[in-house]
Amino acid sequence: MNKKTSEGSKFYVFGITLVATLGGLLFGYDTAVISGAEKSIQAYLIEGLNLSTLVHGATTSSALIGCIIGGAISGLLARRYGRRNSLMLAAALFFFSALGSAFPETLFFIYGKPTMGLLLTFNFYRIIGGIGVGLASAVVPMYIGEIAPANIRGRLVSLNQFAIIFGMLVVYFVNWGIANGQSLEWINSIGWRRMFLSEAIPAGLFGILLFFVPETPRYLSLNDKDTKAMAILTRINGAVKAQSILNEIKGTIQNHSGKLWSYGKTVIIIGILLSVFQQFVGINVALYYAPRIFESMGAGKDASMMQTVVMGLVNVVFTVFAILTVDKLGRKPLLMIGSVGMAIGMFAIGALAFMNIVGTSTLVFIIIYTASFMMSWGPICWVLIAEIFPNKIRGKAVAVAVAAQWAANYFISSTYPSMMEFSGGLTYSFYGLMSVLSFLFVWKMVPEPKGKTLEEIEQFWKK
Repeated sequence: MNKKTSEGSKFYVFGITLVATLGGLLFGYDTAVISGAEKSIQAYLIEGLNLSTLVHGATTSSALIGCIIGGAISGLLARRYGRRNSLMLAAALFFFSALGSAFPETLFFIYGKPTMGLLLTFNFYRIIGGIGVGLASAVVPMYIGEIAPANIRGRLVSLNQFAIIFGMLVVYFVNWGIANGQSLEWINSIGWRRMFLSEAIPAGLFGILLFFVPETPRYLSLNDKDTKAMAILTRINGAVKAQSILNEIKGTIQNHSGKLWSYGKTVIIIGILLSVFQQFVGINVALYYAPRIFESMGAGKDASMMQTVVMGLVNVVFTVFAILTVDKLGRKPLLMIGSVGMAIGMFAIGALAFMNIVGTSTLVFIIIYTASFMMSWGPICWVLIAEIFPNKIRGKAVAVAVAAQWAANYFISSTYPSMMEFSGGLTYSFYGLMSVLSFLFVWKMVPEPKGKTLEEIEQFWKK
């Protein structure tokens, strides 16, 4: 069934977008699978080798090193080999990482016997998966942003965040299903391996489906393939609009050198700060360490996993809210509302930590915090990164912004265990302060691109 009209085929656009968002699903799956396995990894490799909590934090967050690498090289790969081929590489990395993380002993080590070499090998496989995440995190929103019509671009790019959260929710259910009813000994020896191995299924599906989607028209035009670009633009936007958009694309390509700073420093700085604030508000602490946080409130192993699933469902609901409103309310209002909600949540959790109060009230404020993030900074940051950069520098600029995001992510996630040892109250209050600063940043610096084509947004930076 093809709902093709004079304005193009919406069915075609959504089909392409859904395939691309599998990269987002794998992004979420890979980053959250560790939440169910990190205590088993601690028991097997960290405590088994008598290593510190700092090493545990670094191992839990090791995939983020790969994310930084993947984000940093994404611009080069996307520019040289194309957006679609870069996503194919990401799919292969996800698949290889899933197998290696589940069975790091393969070829070189004795099964079940912890050694420093085995710890390093496990981290290597997690870093490989992280490179896939870094690539996907940069290229998926770039791909969707370059495919999508202006009037629904925010909604379609936001679908990537929905896929990320849905991937996290899926893996929460998978981890819970694997661990449910099993002994701690079984989970620590076999269960955690099955958690990592399960990622191979969506990774393989993603790689296969990518053969059935096109390259983006803006990439094709950048490489003088205007006929192919026109054919795709026509299917998406209709013939009249397609010609107009192609003319705009060609104009932006011809008028500028393509150097990173050719549109000034402001657009690059805004992209970097969007990325850094998205991480400094502390969201991935809640995502990576969710079961441990709930256990610290007195929940048992199975209950903590189930509470994590509940949190995942809340995340999905509020991400859907963002998808439905981003092209109506705009990017800035959602970001500012989210910053206020996150500040309330984190300052409240910090205050409860200072008073040594744990229980339902803490869970409520964690949900307020994560819901506020998911309706704002979660999806909208990716929307803005996909659309604010001009065509000629988009690959490079997105790579810089995404690399900064993963560097900030690694810093926040790896320092969390040692920060909590010092003071839980101060740790959560720090994230609350970052939420306040994120509000001020959006209010003063971030433009509103709602309803504009990518080429119209580019005119803002020329001024």
